[in-house]
Formats: sequence, C-alpha cells, structure tokens
Amino acid sequence: MDMEQGCKTAHGWAARDASGHLSPYSFSARIQGDADVTIKVLFCGICHTDLHVIKNEWGNAMYPVVPGHEVVGVVTDVGHGVTKFKAGDTVGVGYFVDSCRTCESCSTGHENYCPDLVLTSNGVDHHHHGATTKGGFSDVLVVSQDFVVRVPESLPLDGAAPLLCAGVTVYSPMAQYALNEPGKHLGVVGLGGLGHMAVKFAKAFGMTVTVISSSPGKRDEALGRLGADAFLVSHDAAQMKAAAATLDGIIDTVSAGHQIVPLLALLKPMGQMVVVGAPSTPLELPAYAIITGGKRVAGNGVGSVADCQAMLDFAGEHGVTADIEVVQMDYVNTAIERLEKNDVRYRFVIDVAGSKMEETVA
Repeated sequence: MDMEQGCKTAHGWAARDASGHLSPYSFSARIQGDADVTIKVLFCGICHTDLHVIKNEWGNAMYPVVPGHEVVGVVTDVGHGVTKFKAGDTVGVGYFVDSCRTCESCSTGHENYCPDLVLTSNGVDHHHHGATTKGGFSDVLVVSQDFVVRVPESLPLDGAAPLLCAGVTVYSPMAQYALNEPGKHLGVVGLGGLGHMAVKFAKAFGMTVTVISSSPGKRDEALGRLGADAFLVSHDAAQMKAAAATLDGIIDTVSAGHQIVPLLALLKPMGQMVVVGAPSTPLELPAYAIITGGKRVAGNGVGSVADCQAMLDFAGEHGVTADIEVVQMDYVNTAIERLEKNDVRYRFVIDVAGSKMEETVA
C-alpha cells in the first residue's frame, strides 16, 4: 500500500485492442472511500459479454479493458462508514458497481436499469472523475458497500462466481414474472452458461422444465445431469408442434440469431417469454404471434443488488451452483477462444488468487 497516494497497485490482465488478446497489466486501484469495501478477488467467471467487449464487437471498448463481472472474493479492508461488511467476509460483485442512486429506477430498487449505471468493467465511474472501471480479471476491487453482496458459506466459491451474472440474469425474471412456482412448466431455450442455471433454479423451485435446443446432442446432458423433464429439438417441426401451448413461460438465453415465432407457439395463452440472450440481429416478431393467445414478451438485464442477494441466499439453501471449468489466468486467451466455439460446460471460472498475475521477467 502506497500511503502517500492512498492507492493500491492492482495486477490484472487486460485487452489493449480489438484482437481481444489479454496480457498482464498493472494499474492503481480506486482509493478506498468511507463507504467502500476493498476486496481480494478469489474467483472470476468469464461471461460472453466479456468476449464482446474485449473484441469491441459492441463498439464501446475503452482500452485497456480489464474484463470480469462475476466476482467472488474476501473483504480485506473497509471504509470508516461501512456497516454492512467487515474484513474476512466472503462477498460477491456482479455486473455493476454503482448507479446514479436518484432516478426512478434507483429509487424503486431497480438500479440495474439506471441510465447512468456504472459497469464493473469498461464502465465510466461518474462518482470518481469519470475513471474507466477495471473488472475482476484483477487481484483487487474497491466497491461501494451498497453494490456488494454476501456469499453464503454453504456455496463453493468457484461455482458461486457465475451466479453473480448468469445466475441473477435468469433468477430475477423468474421471480418477477412468477415463473418460480411449483408445478408451473418452464421452457429454457439454449443450454449454455445462462440456460443451465435456469434449469437448475427452475428445478429447485419445483417446476417442470423443458429444454429447447438446436443441438440434439445436448439431450442426455439436459435430461440426465441437469434433471430437465423434457427436451425439444427446436428445428424438429413435429416435436415442436406436439408441445404447442404447454408452457407457462420461456426463458430465452440464446445469443445467436434465431426464430422466436416457433418458441411463442409453445406458450399457453397469456404465457410469458423473457429474452435474456442478446443476438446482434433483430428478433422477428409478427403481431399475430403475440396477439393470438395474448402472449407476452419481455426483456431482462441482470437484476438488482437485492435480486442478486435473494438469488444467492436461495442458491445457498438449495445447493445451486454453476457447472464450471476452473482455469488459471495464463490460460485465459485459450478459454476465450473456446468460449467463442461454445466449448465449455458451462462456464469458465478463473482462479485469480491462485494465478500468477504479474508480468514474468525473463
């Protein structure tokens, strides 16, 4: 700790350009304020959003980018005004680390929809001189106590990391639209990082779950290991027709362009579809597909801090964690390449604390 500056040097891995290649990068962590918590990062998940950002596929990268927003760590220090956490607490940080705190969304507990949301990585920190935020692919984070959540002791920390984004992104709309009631029938489209979490939460809620996928090879995985009740191949017209009007709700997690009209046909009248995947091509939605049967389509972006805490508490009670492959930081570029090919079941998690983070001098 450099006492003169009040700054701690953080060691992370950053992308410098649209190649997305990550390499060691040292920077000054934010100075801990009165309401801040300093966190030693233990584990950080790799999300598809990280891939989009480091390759500047969304045109918003502010290089150097230190990715990572599925963070689990331990509190090492707290500011004088911190009341919620103490040194030694196991905590999590998700997709954002601050918001304006005064808009309607913030005032009603939906700060995840604040127009001035400060993202954990590659965000603009309005409260700290417009600095660019550096994410969880680094050994230390300094975050306001109001945007930190407590990780239940019952959860393994590596498997808990993806809950901070993938978990809350599916849990939050399930709770919001009452797609969390025993006996209801949920369709989960896509069996990746988000999809497998939706199946796990739905089964923990006591629901009937149908997985809808374009990959017939995922049937055994869905029905066997994840405990889904049924499996539909989305391009099998006969299967899809037989399942028409059987689902109370659908969570669509697919990030590649796909047809949603056949999916809407699976919903019961007044059924609810929630889109959480983000294809770069527009969804094609003819009016008849929702007018007939009074179908509803909504979007969802992660969840509030309160949603995230409720999700973690539920996960702790029911033993819900992500299925992961743990890697060291020096493997991260290979992991990103594999993620692009969907070659992971179902989430990479970086063992940040166990990795050599600094540049090795030959």
